Amino acid sequence: MIELELLAPARDLECGKAAIDHGADAVYIGAERFGARAAVGNSVSDIGELCRYAHRFAAKVYVTVNTIIYDNELDDTSSLIEQLENVGVDAVLVQDMAVMGMVKKAARHASTQTDNRTPEKVRWLRDIGFRRVVLARELSISEIAEIHDKVPDVELEVFVHGALCVAYSGLCYASQYCFNRSANRGECAQFCRLKFDLSDSSGKVIERNRHLLSLKDMNQSANLERLVDAGATSFKIEGRLKDISYVKNVTAAYSRLLDDIVCRNNGKYRRASLGHCNHGFNPELSKSFNRGFTTYFADGRQSDMASMDTPKSIGEFVGTVKEIRGTSFNVAGVSSFANGDGICFINDNHELEGFRINRVEGNRLFPLKMPCNLHAGMKLYRNNDVVFERLLSKSGQIRKIPVAMFLTSTEDGFVLNAEIKGLCAASFVLKAEHQPALTSQRENIIRQLSKLGNTVYECSEIIVPDDFDYFIPSSILSEMRRSVIDKLERMSGSFPVNGNCLDESKVSSVPEYPDAVMYNISNSRSRTFYERKGKTSLKQAFELQRDTDVPIMQCRYCLRHALGFCMKNGGKKAQWHEPLYLSLPDGRRFRLEFDCRNCQMNIYK
Repeated sequence: MIELELLAPARDLECGKAAIDHGADAVYIGAERFGARAAVGNSVSDIGELCRYAHRFAAKVYVTVNTIIYDNELDDTSSLIEQLENVGVDAVLVQDMAVMGMVKKAARHASTQTDNRTPEKVRWLRDIGFRRVVLARELSISEIAEIHDKVPDVELEVFVHGALCVAYSGLCYASQYCFNRSANRGECAQFCRLKFDLSDSSGKVIERNRHLLSLKDMNQSANLERLVDAGATSFKIEGRLKDISYVKNVTAAYSRLLDDIVCRNNGKYRRASLGHCNHGFNPELSKSFNRGFTTYFADGRQSDMASMDTPKSIGEFVGTVKEIRGTSFNVAGVSSFANGDGICFINDNHELEGFRINRVEGNRLFPLKMPCNLHAGMKLYRNNDVVFERLLSKSGQIRKIPVAMFLTSTEDGFVLNAEIKGLCAASFVLKAEHQPALTSQRENIIRQLSKLGNTVYECSEIIVPDDFDYFIPSSILSEMRRSVIDKLERMSGSFPVNGNCLDESKVSSVPEYPDAVMYNISNSRSRTFYERKGKTSLKQAFELQRDTDVPIMQCRYCLRHALGFCMKNGGKKAQWHEPLYLSLPDGRRFRLEFDCRNCQMNIYK
């Protein structure tokens, strides 16, 4: 049976617990340092508490140590990983090969920062000791299937939801070049969300003051089963900077979808953790932060990937402006509204404007302040639904693990067994005299054994033999129930089993690197790793040599295609003179290179 894992983000301990409560099979979280989101670090103590919480449900905790490391940080990194392994983390996500050798107990996962887009690269990562590879977001479903077919013995993790980087992960140096904030060090300044002018070599302006590199958010909810069929087994939600409401809603939505896939496939799949959730709300992906949705390259290159008007959340479409009258307007659509809702629209200058609703009368809305650029026919979006947010805030610990109980008699007492199906069982033996029951005790036995209260368990079944005709006081039944559940609780921490595919000694014989593009080498240990295969002409990481001539971005997304001028894909012929340039308001300019043979756009400083 194939295990399917929903992997949710955890900004902090609270978000991590909420993700588990709402259906995640695993969470990924950053430690105090060396994670690809430097702004959201967590103490080893908090990560240890999250591990204990997750492991009760056989859920796992992965920690991101996926930045490049400098020589003077190697000892601190090694110490951090040792501490993380001691508190029970199940895997460490790695970019820097110096870090890989530090991971001894936990599984090694190759971060998407290692630029994983070919079967050859995935095979190489498997051969040097990675149990799992996080694939590039840009891959199509057919490309994922090809990787699985050619390298079937490695776990494949794919992104299914959330923000998209316009460049291949690990190959973006724009933030470092422009702001001295390295994306490979967890400090991305989101260069791709800025406004640019696009001009040609003659100075002709093609697009002015638009977010030309800002992409919509990924949403593969409609493609989830196809990704399962392609061989992916872990489905990752982006969002370690997102708040707890986002985590609850998006996790719950994808958890339900995975449950449906498991149910439809007659025992072929199972969820990777225990328990089921009873949500106090109906998950709706459009109600959480989003810039509009795209399936990106799931089915090849699409024309509508970018969010050029705004890099901010627009939320869900709720209707169009029908008529404006004084300080109010009415909406054509079926959505209902509430006081305090946040509404936004794209004005005629391609800019996002927003306002808050002060009063609602049917489909007539009274803004707190009437926006001057609003007019009839404009599309409206809601990026803050106060009623939905209220439901999310009330949604707490809602995940329960089914437990079957069996009560039998022995020669000198009774035995109560509790079992989590297919995983573990606990017993409590009571030595006591048998007292014949004057009336049937079955209803009271079931009632007392079912009282699991605030524990993470719920009774799925209570079996009492038909000939069981003994009297057991309710207080004794409660004691037996508490004791057997306490035993299950103590056993639950050992559910996940971590460990590596290969031991460190095998890494010394590194197989040939498949496509030597860039290594992001920032320390001597990483350099030695590659030199073991005779690679002596290795460049330092971009962060250590500013005069390098590599592109500051390599993108599968292509502006020529996005604007409708890709002749290769049926676009119209452009009336400009290449090369094209992106310009920031401060005058800095960046040259575009269209590598049509590889269907790739490169951006140079």
